[in-house]
Amino acid sequence: MLPIYVVNNFGQFNHLINRALRDIDIDATLIPNTTAPEEVRNGCRGIILGGGPAIERAGNCSQYLDLGLPVLGICLGLHIIARHFGGDVHTGQSGGYGPVDIEICENDAILEGYPEKMNVWASHADEVSRIPEGFTLLAQSSICNNEAIALPDKHIYGLQWHPEVSHTFEGKRVFENFHRIILDNP
Repeated sequence: MLPIYVVNNFGQFNHLINRALRDIDIDATLIPNTTAPEEVRNGCRGIILGGGPAIERAGNCSQYLDLGLPVLGICLGLHIIARHFGGDVHTGQSGGYGPVDIEICENDAILEGYPEKMNVWASHADEVSRIPEGFTLLAQSSICNNEAIALPDKHIYGLQWHPEVSHTFEGKRVFENFHRIILDNP
């Protein structure tokens, strides 16, 4: 079975995403964001766009969104998804990295099994200010209107928060749900 590719966007937690997947027995490989799209299409069964410092350093990530593979974007990965599909990203009011209470608005497959409210860790230096047309708002918080979004028909999901860090409530569940989505939609 092909692995899930974790795309390294130079974020401090990309290695943790890869490790979190492997810790729950999901085959994953960390790749540079300069990997050719055709190599990505032929080499994996799903993509996780990791976080990073700047969308200008996102390499080929936006091209990966047109490969027909399931995608989970985390932090910067969410911003890449939003911009690619016509949404807007702006500087967040709250800035830095820390805890935030989020509220689930729509219980989609990526958030299956989570309570209506939970505490996660996120950076709000940048945020999605307008979600793209056709996307569903999955979660929000008092400091960010768009904490999670989805384009379920294409199996594309984006989270502002970091499920790979230990401070996020049951973060591994997101990865398990994403893996299930991939298995259910070969």
